[in-house]
Amino acid sequence: MVKPMTFELPESLDELPESLGELPESLGLFPLPGALLIPLGQLSLNVFEPRYLHMVEDAFSRGRIIAVIQPMASHDSPPPDDVPLYTVGCAGRIVSFDETHEGTYLITLLGVHRFRLAGPARLTARGYREASVDYGAFNIDRTADPESIFTDQKDTREYLADTARVYFERRGIEADWDEMARMPLNTLVTTLAMNCPFDAREKQALLESPDPARRHALLMSLLTMANHQVGAPTNTTPARH
Repeated sequence: MVKPMTFELPESLDELPESLGELPESLGLFPLPGALLIPLGQLSLNVFEPRYLHMVEDAFSRGRIIAVIQPMASHDSPPPDDVPLYTVGCAGRIVSFDETHEGTYLITLLGVHRFRLAGPARLTARGYREASVDYGAFNIDRTADPESIFTDQKDTREYLADTARVYFERRGIEADWDEMARMPLNTLVTTLAMNCPFDAREKQALLESPDPARRHALLMSLLTMANHQVGAPTNTTPARH
């Protein structure tokens, strides 16, 4: 039985720093195989390894910002210190924090801004890696209203949701379709991109999409191709309403 997915609505843009100057020039790196954080998306994590507990603690003196980035090679989590990393990741702000009785941290990250590594990762005295980062290539992430990029939102959202429903049902994945129906289009695109079980290269391509509209186009292509590959009935086109 596949574990049901939980979809969370992102917070408003009020959670974002008001200027690029508020974002740290150096970030602690949280390499997460198969995990993706996209601006305005939320990622919930159970942090238990000592070096990453230290990273979370240190983040509170850096605007509560840490970097989520994918390892380039497939590794069990957590990956070794010397594993190569993709060069593009996403800075996330800790918007929820709880410490368990076992001493682990339950945190939720809100995607703030994508970055490109500006230098090699270095090992800190606290055991985690950090690196200098450059946000300049992703100024589109500062768009005040990403929904304004889309046209014909209602039809586009319904078609995307229908395509995703086919994808999920063929994989035995449960989802809250009522909640997804209430999501603005960019929120739906972000949620699906982060939660669908694509491979690392596909997830990285979604992260690096130049803007939300092209991320939506890539997401639709990935879902549609996957639907045709997995035991599809003759008619694989989702119904449009």
